[in-house]
Amino acid sequence: MKVMRTEELPEIIIIEPDVFKDDRGCFLETFQAQRYLENGIPERFVQDNVSYSEKGVIRGLHYQLGRPQGKLVWVAQGEVYDVAVDIQKGSPTFGKWVGVELSSEQHRQVYIPQGFAHGFCVKSETAIVVYKCTDYYAPKEERGLRWDDQLLNIGWPTRNPIVSEKDNAYETLENISDKDLPVFEE
Repeated sequence: MKVMRTEELPEIIIIEPDVFKDDRGCFLETFQAQRYLENGIPERFVQDNVSYSEKGVIRGLHYQLGRPQGKLVWVAQGEVYDVAVDIQKGSPTFGKWVGVELSSEQHRQVYIPQGFAHGFCVKSETAIVVYKCTDYYAPKEERGLRWDDQLLNIGWPTRNPIVSEKDNAYETLENISDKDLPVFEE
C-alpha cells in the first residue's frame, strides 16, 4: 500500500492499495483498520454509501456541520474527478481545494477528513462511487457549497454538468454564514 498526502491540502490522503492481478482478474483490500490507522487515517467508520451516476453528473459539494463526516472514497466502476475543499473557518488553507482522479482501473482511494466539503464529477459513461463515513448521515446537519463557486474556480471536467436542484441552490463559500461553517482546530 502506498500512502501520499496532497501538497495543496496535506490533510487529504491518497491511498494506492496493493492490487494482485492474474488472468482471472484482480484482488485488493479496500480497507484494513490497523494498516489505515498506521498511515494517518485515525477515524472509525460507521456507515458505507454507494452512489451510481451517469457521465457529467456533479454531486456536491457536501458536508455535515453538527455531525461532521470524514470520508474514505473509491470508485468500484468507472472514473470520477473527486474534489475536497477546506471550509474550516480560521484555517490557513481556507477556500483551497484539491482534485483527485479516481477510477476502477487504478483502484486509488482518497481520505477526506472532517471540515472539508466533498464532491465529484463523473468522467466515464457511468460510475459507482463507494465511500465509508466516520459519522451517520444526519439530514438536519447537511450543508453544501455551490459547486461552481467562481472564487474556488474548480476545474470540473465537463462542459454540460448535470446537477441537482439542491446542489444548484447552495451558496458560494463567501456567502455562507459563519455559523454554517466548521471551525478550524489546530
